[in-house]
Amino acid sequence: MSETKTITIFDTTLRDGEQSPGASMNMEEKLRIAHQLEKLNVDVIEAGFPIASEGDFEAVRKVAQVIRGPQIGGLCRANDMDIDRAWEALKYAGERGRIHTFIATSDIHMQYKLKMSEDQVVETAVNAVRRAAGYTPNVEFSAEDAVRTRLPFLARVIKEVIDAGATTVNIPDTVGYTIPSEYFNIIRYLKDNVPNIERASISVHCHNDLGLAVANSLAAVQAGAAQVECTINGIGERAGNCSLEEVVMALRTRHDILPFSTNVHTEHIYAASKLLSTITGIVVQPNKAIVGANAFAHEAGIHQHGVMMEKSTYEIMTPESIGLTQNKLVLGKHSGRHAFVQRLNELGYELTKEDIERAFLRFKSLADQKKEIFDEDLDAIVADEIIRVPETFKLLQMNVSSGSFAAPTATVEMEVDGKRKKTAIMGDGPVDATFKAIKKLTRSKARLLHFSVGAITGGTDALGECTVRLEEGGREVLGQGAHSDIIVASAKAYINALNKAASVAKRTTVHL
Repeated sequence: MSETKTITIFDTTLRDGEQSPGASMNMEEKLRIAHQLEKLNVDVIEAGFPIASEGDFEAVRKVAQVIRGPQIGGLCRANDMDIDRAWEALKYAGERGRIHTFIATSDIHMQYKLKMSEDQVVETAVNAVRRAAGYTPNVEFSAEDAVRTRLPFLARVIKEVIDAGATTVNIPDTVGYTIPSEYFNIIRYLKDNVPNIERASISVHCHNDLGLAVANSLAAVQAGAAQVECTINGIGERAGNCSLEEVVMALRTRHDILPFSTNVHTEHIYAASKLLSTITGIVVQPNKAIVGANAFAHEAGIHQHGVMMEKSTYEIMTPESIGLTQNKLVLGKHSGRHAFVQRLNELGYELTKEDIERAFLRFKSLADQKKEIFDEDLDAIVADEIIRVPETFKLLQMNVSSGSFAAPTATVEMEVDGKRKKTAIMGDGPVDATFKAIKKLTRSKARLLHFSVGAITGGTDALGECTVRLEEGGREVLGQGAHSDIIVASAKAYINALNKAASVAKRTTVHL
């Protein structure tokens, strides 16, 4: 295998990934992720769906203005209004701006959703691509639900949109339905039956409903696909998308049988994973491939002995290759600002002077309580002090009394829309009492769906981290809070979720 083909990595964390329940991001958060994706050196950043809301439009426009390396994409339906709005945001990226338009092609979508005939779908797709090509030659077309589309019709659509000006054609597994061998054959069919297919790059966008998104993407690459659409940590609609870190490291690790490479700087993968988890509150499970806490952990005696003798006995890639450091205990109460800032930079954070000062003060306060500061503590500090939504509700102070002889009671004082309010209320336990007090002060009707507590690091002095999921008005949001007092952490998580619910604008989502 003397010739190596470079696969384009199209990251849609800011679009499809953000459609995960509770994962909506404000503009500042999107920009932080975009800068980290720029460090990763992905080829394309799909920054959002500009027509969905004013907030989404502004986020795409801002990303197009400030990100210099990758191409910047914006999703739009196959109609003039969507396409015009997309380019209005993307034009700041110039030649790097990519209009990504789509329409469904499967019988089930055409019959029940679009209520359109085959000819109408083809005409709509062609008109959309032509309009987009009038703005930029960088046009991508997606045949939504392609894997459930009859192949002769799919080939027809793809031929027509390429003739109309599409330079990338995406064959998405919208509902995570296919399996690798079938997907391989679909891509090969298009390669063999679309006469102008060499004039465009074939892209794949796989969902993970059957846990096969990465496997399907790799099969498509072997069949001739030149672009993989994926997300950090595999987040996205329903069961998520193809995981960027998994597909990239699979191509790198199995280069012996996969003659492909990417432009991704893999040493920034772990920082990207942690940053996204911090911003969205969606925690990576310990056994997650590549970035999970156990991905490079060895407990079995045989494994430990093998790794001590030669790491490659049980490690097929190095921790350093994704940006993991061997020594995480680098900071304490005697550490200075320079070491603190350097470690934040290594973790992928680029903060303003004001943010650094706030985070450093919190770090010093925590260092007085703990002997050792871990990377996870720093993530929690940044999440709690810096990465936050506008505070409609703010916790001022609280006190909780609880025990086996008295009813648990929480006294909570908050700032609600700039006004100080205070109440005391009893509950079934200290957390229940706290949440009831917060709900009373904020007049919230949110329903608690999930509540979890965990220690960020080991030891009795560890920071406690709480995550809550709330549902209000048919929309779910996640909130996070960290504090050495677990009840305070619970209150902060609950208030964080309420602030997200108050600040996230209602937006239209699409399934691609």
